[in-house]
Amino acid sequence: MLVLSRKPGEALRVGENVEITVVEVKGDMVRLGIEAPRDVQIWRKELWEAIVEENRKAAEEAAAASVGTPEIPVILPKASVSDLLARKKRS
Repeated sequence: MLVLSRKPGEALRVGENVEITVVEVKGDMVRLGIEAPRDVQIWRKELWEAIVEENRKAAEEAAAASVGTPEIPVILPKASVSDLLARKKRS
């Protein structure tokens, strides 16, 4: 893992198209601004992990229900961000 020190207003680049700027530091919270092309998906880690878990469960359920049938592709759930956060809190 690369660890960098940045002050508010300073930025770093990820590849050619993504720039992350430290907007503000307050206590133990850091606000980041991210500039990236619209086709680059940016997810908070806890939401990404919730989506991966939902996909894993859906794949297991589909596999159990379709023994002997072709594999069903797994796609991102249609749940909203608030649905995913609520599910994460319950588990």
